[in-house]
Amino acid sequence: MKHKKYSLFVGRWQPFHRGHEALIRKVLAEGKNVLIAIRDTNKSKQNPYNLSDRFKMIRKVFPDTKRVEVISIPDIDEIVYGREVGYKIRELKLPKKIEKISATKIRNKKYRIIN
Repeated sequence: MKHKKYSLFVGRWQPFHRGHEALIRKVLAEGKNVLIAIRDTNKSKQNPYNLSDRFKMIRKVFPDTKRVEVISIPDIDEIVYGREVGYKIRELKLPKKIEKISATKIRNKKYRIIN
């Protein structure tokens, strides 16, 4: 049996917003599957949404469980990799208008969040 391969997105998703959606849609448009890892952060002013809320935000936008999987992971401090790890690490560029979207500003009600 052949295993599915994924493009991995790791984040707090506090909250999940249109910039996040655009990044994920770009990868889906390439025909790839997506694995979204939600960092299980403690609730705070900087992290006002609990894990369940963030999971629901993502699933509302991406209900297709065959192409988009969502998992929770413990909160992380860094991502470390060795040489020739067998996968790519890349940065996706989006239009400036989308790249300027800030979760901090969303939390401060300057942008409309996806609900």
